[in-house]
Amino acid sequence: MTGTVTASPARLLRLGNAFCESQALLTAVELDLFRTLRDAPATGGEIRDRLGLHGRGLDDFLNLLVALDLLYVEDGRYRNADDVDRFLTGRGPEDVTGFLRGAKANLYPVWNGLTETLRTGRPRTPAEDFAGMLADPAGVRRYAHMMDGVLRPLIPRLLAAIDWTAYGSVLDVGGCRGSLVGQLVLAHPHLAGHVFDLPQLGPVLAEHMAELGTADRVTFHAGDFFADPLPPADVVVFGHILHNWRPWQREELVWAAYRAVRPGGVLLVHDRMLDEASPRVDNLVASLIMALVTEEGSEYPVGELAGYARAAGFTSVRQQPLDDNETLVICHRAA
Repeated sequence: MTGTVTASPARLLRLGNAFCESQALLTAVELDLFRTLRDAPATGGEIRDRLGLHGRGLDDFLNLLVALDLLYVEDGRYRNADDVDRFLTGRGPEDVTGFLRGAKANLYPVWNGLTETLRTGRPRTPAEDFAGMLADPAGVRRYAHMMDGVLRPLIPRLLAAIDWTAYGSVLDVGGCRGSLVGQLVLAHPHLAGHVFDLPQLGPVLAEHMAELGTADRVTFHAGDFFADPLPPADVVVFGHILHNWRPWQREELVWAAYRAVRPGGVLLVHDRMLDEASPRVDNLVASLIMALVTEEGSEYPVGELAGYARAAGFTSVRQQPLDDNETLVICHRAA
């Protein structure tokens, strides 16, 4: 409805300043505020001392977090909201702190370049930056934890997505530090776990598998999936992989997956796929992120993937939601 006397710019101004609220959350994560309050609620003064802060702006900062329902105050002490305690304190398999730390360091700065990307078609983080990150062990670790933060909330749903007892092996392509495969072999001891990724990810995977006690049940395969064949497995997983690439490269990877999936096996693909009939804000944002950080990546509709899968030889293709925004496509290869 337009042209009413009650029209106001308030909605537009609020949207234009939404980055301030985002930065408040990301800063709280960067400061480890929520982890600090996890077991010991504190006054503003105690928070200042625990985190080594100056104090200027702190009361307003804490009260903004209260207004955003991230904290609440009880008897003069700040406490985490329930969802903050569950997802942002470094505790439990669903914690997303790693992703938000990565968003603060990597994604937040590049959004300021969206205008230029729309004008030129070029990303804000060129391929040379990714290569430089891979040469820095600390950078690789930050990247791995960021990817974990995106994946962790989906792992319980992926564990329930198919009947894993019907298969003997699983390969996670681009599986980073092995979080999905590690949980799969813990839940299903009969499974042989495999992860295929760039060689620089090997050390962080080995470290994580040692933490989980699965080092003897998960094999790491170093390689480049555009240059090297994928190891064979009953189940092959592409999680947050295809959206990094051009359409013809996505098709090439689906064909590579078909060759790797053993007869009777399945390919699992999940991304924030686009629904052209009912577009979702979060998935459009995710697709723009790919424009900002990859050469020609984007989110894509299920129909595009289904076409590639059928052309490659998969005989059955079906989709199901993993969460409000994430779609899982299950592609079966005939026995």
